[in-house]
Amino acid sequence: MTTVYTITFVLLAVAGLLTLARALAGPTNLDRIVALDVLVILIVAGVTVEIGMRNEGWNIALVAVVALLGFLGSLTAARLVERRGTTR
Repeated sequence: MTTVYTITFVLLAVAGLLTLARALAGPTNLDRIVALDVLVILIVAGVTVEIGMRNEGWNIALVAVVALLGFLGSLTAARLVERRGTTR
């Protein structure tokens, strides 16, 4: 299982770097918002894999709260961009 966890962390890290590059180079604000939302999801996935690796379940509620806050943050930012009418 150590190999599976290592491969998972490497794939999550590569996805995180690609997402971070998209957030920095995104031509519009909506692209950046989506990239940051995906980055939050990747962080939550990494922490969840860490929980599974250590076989500890005491911080699952914390992971759920971070995922919910990430979703609400991206939703709020998207509504703000929609109301302003500008995407750049």
